[in-house]
Amino acid sequence: MSNNRRPAYLPIAIIAVVIIAITAAVIMWFKPDSAHVDPANPVSNALTDESESTLSTALNSGQIGQTTSAQNQSPFVTGLERLPRSLKGTQVDGEIIIDENKQLVVTEGLRRLFDYFLSSLGEEDEAVIFARVESYIRHHTPEPAASQAVAIFDQYITYLKAIPEIEQRYGNLQLQAAKSGELDLNVVAQQKQDVAKLRQQYFTKETITAFFSAEDEYDDYSMEMVRIDQNQQVTNVQKEATRQNYISRMPDNTIKASITQQANLNELMNRTTQMQAKGATAQELYNMRRDLVGAPAAARLAQVDAEDANFAQRFDQYQAQKQRLLNQNTDKVQIQNQINQVEQQLFNEAERKRLSGYAALQQQNIANLE
Repeated sequence: MSNNRRPAYLPIAIIAVVIIAITAAVIMWFKPDSAHVDPANPVSNALTDESESTLSTALNSGQIGQTTSAQNQSPFVTGLERLPRSLKGTQVDGEIIIDENKQLVVTEGLRRLFDYFLSSLGEEDEAVIFARVESYIRHHTPEPAASQAVAIFDQYITYLKAIPEIEQRYGNLQLQAAKSGELDLNVVAQQKQDVAKLRQQYFTKETITAFFSAEDEYDDYSMEMVRIDQNQQVTNVQKEATRQNYISRMPDNTIKASITQQANLNELMNRTTQMQAKGATAQELYNMRRDLVGAPAAARLAQVDAEDANFAQRFDQYQAQKQRLLNQNTDKVQIQNQINQVEQQLFNEAERKRLSGYAALQQQNIANLE
């Protein structure tokens, strides 16, 4: 069975995660499709992604060199022979698009293609990775598009090698700003400008737009959300209205859709907590969820509620029987064996692994109420 593989994304200014608490619970079955966007934590997606940071670190540590080392002696035909372990069983992510004249059409998918192969840094040496990428491109792409794609790959590598110097320069400034308890957006903006200048050194305007426009759009959103959050001159109601106004003016694309979807999830969780505290019925919860996230998701949530309620009931039964056994003045080994038997009767193997954590959570909830 094949799976798509993409590197996860994370920012240069990771310190922002500690400073600004913009969090949301993750509902795995309702996760946005885009691997580039995490609306639950806009700050943690700002500026640069993990592929840039991780790959650039590996590149500068000498794990990868120049394309010329792999040329004219490639051990590959398609580039997919003898894949490293991390890529086995996966589908190649990304795309190579050409026009009617066999000229390369640069897209964000081309960058994903590069990142797919570069994600194996550390498993393969520099010559192998370059030979693999170039062989893949030339096997699947006619000229002149093939040579154009290889040239952009070389530029991309050079760009990634230059990123750490910027990260280090502004990372120290952010650590100093963190002492004040807020993210310094002026530092973030300057770092963003330096990254933009770096891109201009290595890429054409068309390539910059294709590779980074979506990332830049989300960076702008992230910074604006932080700016709104840090504004102490307005109320929380005014902040929320400002957020919604900004989102409404964003272009209608996948980024806006993901942000809107996450906002619905946040609202869903808030309303669910409030309604459950007031003793809402299962039908009332279903109706509210259906209006926010649709009928299929509402049905799945109702099923989760039922499963959680069933587990909670069996846990209470387990706790009562366990306490009765512990109160007996008999052999401790025998008591533990009996407790194990009760666990096996009430829970399956996966559920038994949850017991200690669930018990700790219950104790914490009780402590919070006292």
